[in-house]
Order: sequence, then structure tokens, then C-alpha cells
Amino acid sequence: MANLTAERELALDFLRVTEAAAIESAKTMGQGDRKHSDHVAVEAMRKVMDSVPMNGRIVIGEGERDEAPMLYIGEEVGGGMFSDEARAEFPEVDIAVDPLEGTNLCALGANNAIAVLAAAERGGLLNAPDIYMDKIVVGPSCRGAVDIDAPVKDNLKNIARRLGRDIDDLTVICLDRPRHRKLVQDVRDSGARIRLISDGDLSAGISAAVAGTNIHALMGIGGAPEGVITAAAMKCLNGEIQAKLVWDPDRLGVDRSKVPAAEIVMERLRSMGINDPNRLYDTNDLAPGKKIIFAATGVTDGALLRGVRFFGAGKRTHSVVMTTDSRHIRFVDTVHVEGGPDAVIRF
Repeated sequence: MANLTAERELALDFLRVTEAAAIESAKTMGQGDRKHSDHVAVEAMRKVMDSVPMNGRIVIGEGERDEAPMLYIGEEVGGGMFSDEARAEFPEVDIAVDPLEGTNLCALGANNAIAVLAAAERGGLLNAPDIYMDKIVVGPSCRGAVDIDAPVKDNLKNIARRLGRDIDDLTVICLDRPRHRKLVQDVRDSGARIRLISDGDLSAGISAAVAGTNIHALMGIGGAPEGVITAAAMKCLNGEIQAKLVWDPDRLGVDRSKVPAAEIVMERLRSMGINDPNRLYDTNDLAPGKKIIFAATGVTDGALLRGVRFFGAGKRTHSVVMTTDSRHIRFVDTVHVEGGPDAVIRF
């Protein structure tokens, strides 16, 4: 991504990638087979990505934790339709993907499933392991006002002060998990409202950074890969994420047999260049790139994006594309026409 024109062209290419993944997974919506939904999204994303003029490398894939299909870390993508001579001129791009964020949501036909991708110049995204991560996400107005190590009530006081409102006007979003019992109680004791979600803390984190969603912060433990992709979105939205890696079964509220042993986790971290497992990561640590592209397409309806609509002559998708260089945030409503010259187009 050597220049602004190349970044804009890649942004449109990545839009095609997320649209394809969203359409294929939306065809499986409500069928109750989360792994199949994930599989078709992965294969669609991989196929379209191969047509993108880039020398791409997957630095974050999703699914290792639950043995789901995935685009593998280290997999080389892009440029498959071009000659070796042409590929030599293509930009080197690191890519983080979640072909279907909210596999359960799609399988059940619930809201907020999305297909998502983030990209940056080589080295521009943290190569995070597929373990868990404690996170706090806020929007531009509250950047610099929160501390992941501070008590929940202190962070909410600071958020309320920055937004010029009372704590009981705030809404915090987090995953509905047993590990969050204390967090949920702390939020309630502070006087703030809380919205519990079954899945999809990536899209929830983005909602926390966008004014008008009535979500003022995301808190709690979710996936580390999703944390890096969220950080890429925060770079484009001027929001903030702070995070710490988590693998302690006691903090996760799971049986020790359900998570890798500490020594295995440590070895994985070292192999990825992470030598301090207790490090506090901020937005720029997770997504240090200067030229970041973020693209997401709705699979099912959500707070920011509408889901895929099917009609006789095609389908309609709703996406968001953001870049750091252009400082543009584009919402893209696309009608994909498949019928012939007599096709009826629905708007």
C-alpha cells in the first residue's frame, strides 16, 4: 500500500471480499450449523481474495480455538490471477480476518453477524495468538480517559465526565458469560445500564466507538484476534482499545482441561514474538500500521449494518469501509444483479 490511490483500490477489493463471505454465510442463516456457515464464508473469502492485486499474508485467522475452518496464519493470499512479473510489483499486505464474526448468531438467525477484514502494510497488525483478551473499548470523546486496570466505576465516571452526562445515562456492552459476573455487577452497582450479548464483541466494540448507537463502552474478555481487528477499526474511527492477554482458567471461568497449559501458551506467544505475556496493549500496539483498511459486511441485521437481502434477480449487501489515509468512512449499499436484461431490481 505504497500510495493513497493503491489504498483506495485495495479498499474496494476488500469490500468485494467481505461481500462474498457475507452472501455465502447468509445463505446458511438459521440452519443451525455454525461450522458450515463459517466454512462457506472462509471459502468465499479465500476465493475472492485470490483475485486481489497484492502479496497478502494472513497474520490473524479465526477458528483455531474451536477447531472451526479458517484462513490460516501465515497463509499467502492474493495475486493468483496475475503473472509472476505483475505480482512482483504488488504491495505486501498483512491481513486479519474473521470471515464470519458471530457464527452462532448466523446459525440461529440472530442479529449482528458480520464478515470482516482488516489490512495494513507488512508488520502493521499484531500477530496475536488465538487465545483470549481482556478489553475496554471507547469512542473518540473518551480516548485517554480509561484505564483497563482501574475499577469499573472509576472508568465509568471518567467516561460520563467526558461525555457530559451522568453515569446512569451510560450503557456498557459485554459478552454474556459466567466469567463476567463480577464485571456485570460492578457496572450495575455504578448505576450504569448494561447490554449483554451472546456473541460478537468485535461489532459491539465498533458500536462503542460510533456516536448514536447508545453504546458507550465495551468491557470484558473476548477473543484476542477480534481485539486486533477492533484496534484496526479504532485507528480509523479515532477510538481507543486497551487490552491484556488472558489464559488463566480461573479468570475465564472454565475447566483447566478446556484451555492449553500455561507452558504451551507461553511457547506460542514466544513463537509470535510476544515475550511479555502480561503486557498492556493499546490501539497502536495492536494495530501499529500507518495505512490501515477495515471492511465489514452485514450478514444479519445489526446496529450498524443491515444483513444480506435476497431477491429473485440477485441480492443486496450493506457494508462499511474505512481507511486511515483518506480518513473516509464509507457505508456501501450494493445491489448484486444476477438476472438478465429483464431482471427487476429492488431498492
